[in-house]
Amino acid sequence: MDRVLRVLVVDDSAYVRKVFKEMLSHSAGVEVIGTASDGHEALSAVARLKPDVVTCDLIMPRSDGVDFIQKQMAIHPIPIIVVSISAESSEQVLNALDAGAVDFVQKPTALATEKIFEIAEDLVAKVRAAADASVARLRPAAAGRPASAGAAPATSRNRYDLVVIGVSTGGPQGLRTLIPRLAADFPVPVAIVLHMPIGYTEAYAKRLDDASALTVVEAKEGDLVRPGVVFVAPAGRHLTFGRDATGAVRIRLDISPLDTAHRPSVDVLFQSAAEVYGDRVLGVVMTGMGDDGRQGAAWIKARGGAILTEAEESCVVYGMPRAVVEAGLSDASVPLERLSDAIVERV
Repeated sequence: MDRVLRVLVVDDSAYVRKVFKEMLSHSAGVEVIGTASDGHEALSAVARLKPDVVTCDLIMPRSDGVDFIQKQMAIHPIPIIVVSISAESSEQVLNALDAGAVDFVQKPTALATEKIFEIAEDLVAKVRAAADASVARLRPAAAGRPASAGAAPATSRNRYDLVVIGVSTGGPQGLRTLIPRLAADFPVPVAIVLHMPIGYTEAYAKRLDDASALTVVEAKEGDLVRPGVVFVAPAGRHLTFGRDATGAVRIRLDISPLDTAHRPSVDVLFQSAAEVYGDRVLGVVMTGMGDDGRQGAAWIKARGGAILTEAEESCVVYGMPRAVVEAGLSDASVPLERLSDAIVERV
């Protein structure tokens, strides 16, 4: 009755293929059914072996990872986990996610050393999550329709003063649909925690900024929190809020608390928002595995704020929103395509 996850490993390094096969096969219920050394071989292997999940390197000869993902998604969408060497390949990682990859894992080194075993736990967890991903949602990311100005002018009667968003697996694609749909005159600031390895959030924020009417930036210590700006928490540091001597709210970045499963943490962002803004916070929990955001949603609700969750039908992985819904903390579950409208209506 237990499902065995069938995995195809794609990497031009024979050593990495061997190590990935070993670490994945040692996990209960996971079987590596084949390997490929480049994107061209991978296309044939997928057609022949029909794996549940593919792990894919980016930099390969003849046909690289992005090329493979683009071609595979056009033929038949399948959950693909990208494996990246370092932040130097951040643009390629983002291209791969835009092409439809479900998630990615960062290699600790490009060398054939035992350091590669350090990613075993992360790789296995993301392979398992990818196997449960909605194949229907695995399509190339496209920016959402441009928002029309004037949809939500700033007035003293705005119900909320801040929108906070938490998202993980499938998040880069989801945000590319959501944020561009908010008009340039959206009346309150937005802060986002997106689970990404260090070195990728700045490049992602720039790419999202290019597609949006709002200004999207990687948050910096001391940034003034103001309407018209979307702040993306930098990987490796929690994003919180604090008031300065004038009463203005500014961004604070810290590695503490250290006991969270993720840094940045959605729970930490949401709790701080509730503490600083009280009942004037709208929280949004989108696609992702795990339950980061559940405790934070409870903080927002306890202070009188509201929570929207992405509906299961549009999530790549219905984990984080499910945790919030099952805890009775969601005010409404909304499909991704209607989420921007729901946010504007409530603000």
